[in-house]
Amino acid sequence: MVLALLLCGLFLLLVVLGLFVFGLRRRLIQRSGGTFDCSLRWEAPEDDTADPKGKGWSYGVARYRGDRVEWFRVFSYAPRPRRMLEREVIEVVNRRTPQGEEELALLSDAVVLACRLRDTRVELAMSEDALTGFLAWLEAAPPGQRVNVA
Repeated sequence: MVLALLLCGLFLLLVVLGLFVFGLRRRLIQRSGGTFDCSLRWEAPEDDTADPKGKGWSYGVARYRGDRVEWFRVFSYAPRPRRMLEREVIEVVNRRTPQGEEELALLSDAVVLACRLRDTRVELAMSEDALTGFLAWLEAAPPGQRVNVA
């Protein structure tokens, strides 16, 4: 009986500690500012209607860092960003509202921005305010860099 209570207490402590580390990691990411909630779908299908189920989206937090955006998965313990999007290679293809089951996979006020990074098609889903900031960041490239905003 005592062993069972001890094991249950240890399990509960590990769960609480794991949740605390998730929160601490997010706080450390947001500490420097310039962050926004952003879902990402890497290697998205070329045709927007090709995946009516809305699969492949990962919820995350993006952070501006100089000439790149660092993207972190929310449900991860990794201290480093999962993806880095360089400003000079981002080409905005189009913007759309979530379709079909994507509405369930994304935040309620999300706008989907389809981009091309060299040969990879990427979709970013963010709020309208975050989208305005992202497009302004893209257009604010230093002189001499090309900007690909559609």
